[in-house]
Amino acid sequence: MRLLLALLALVGYRSLARAAESHWCYETQARDSNDCQRPNQWGGNCQKTRQSPINIVTTKAQVNKALGPFSFSGYDKKQKWAVQNSGHSVVVLLGNEATITGGGLDTRYRAKQLHLHWSRVLDAGSEHSLDGERFAMEMHIVHKKENTKETEDPKDEIAVLAFLVEAGSKNDGFQPLVEVLSAIPRPMMNATMKESISLLDLLPEEEKRRHYFRYLGSLTTPSCDEKVVWTVFENPIQLHKDQILAFSDKLYYDSEQKLSMTDNVRPLQHRGQRLVFKSRAPGGLLPLPLLALLAPMLSGLVAGFLC
Repeated sequence: MRLLLALLALVGYRSLARAAESHWCYETQARDSNDCQRPNQWGGNCQKTRQSPINIVTTKAQVNKALGPFSFSGYDKKQKWAVQNSGHSVVVLLGNEATITGGGLDTRYRAKQLHLHWSRVLDAGSEHSLDGERFAMEMHIVHKKENTKETEDPKDEIAVLAFLVEAGSKNDGFQPLVEVLSAIPRPMMNATMKESISLLDLLPEEEKRRHYFRYLGSLTTPSCDEKVVWTVFENPIQLHKDQILAFSDKLYYDSEQKLSMTDNVRPLQHRGQRLVFKSRAPGGLLPLPLLALLAPMLSGLVAGFLC
């Protein structure tokens, strides 16, 4: 009997330990709570060496000619998307209809969900940074590889497209998402957008999607699995300041609506020896044949101005 009680106690202890480990939070939440794990205490794989997000030093990123344009399938389909307050972010559930290929990926990936990270401070809400500069928000579109290979260490099982967001003009494409936030203030609340939008409505125009950075990393929330191929786009999306602040004003981390959901950002992680690639060389010089053709024309223009 004593042995049985001891075994039950051990099982109960392990269950409580797992529950405690799963109760993770962001730094802003930890300041108001003593019973959650702040980022430097996260378990799982979060203390390993191939973690995300990172600071991307744009001048040190290596050009990779294989990183061409993406092909988006199903991204143009308009829907009234289901949206959830997950307790850590706002999540748009994408089903299984949209896919991506190209962009240097070796197979097709299917979109599962998108979520965002943000702050009331308009240069502190992105997880990744470019040359040390952070942005108001960051949107992650999470895709899973259609045909996962049987391997013990799938470094690219998940493909995340990361779009930085800065304050600027009003973005009508985002407005249906902004408006539904009022219906999901508390964790685990769900709602449906009142207006149909497509994923393309949320993205920058095609030309701005050609310039991006690529590296191997992890999920930015526990258990921080190191199986993500990251694409961080260089050109940010613009939202009006009021649209950005709506995420902090309308959403809460807690059911009592005492702690506003903001600063849901994991601190930067060490890049270590990982390589970061870019899709093209910014500001590349004109090829020599083209310079040779333009030289007489430029000489003629200069001579004309001097006359």
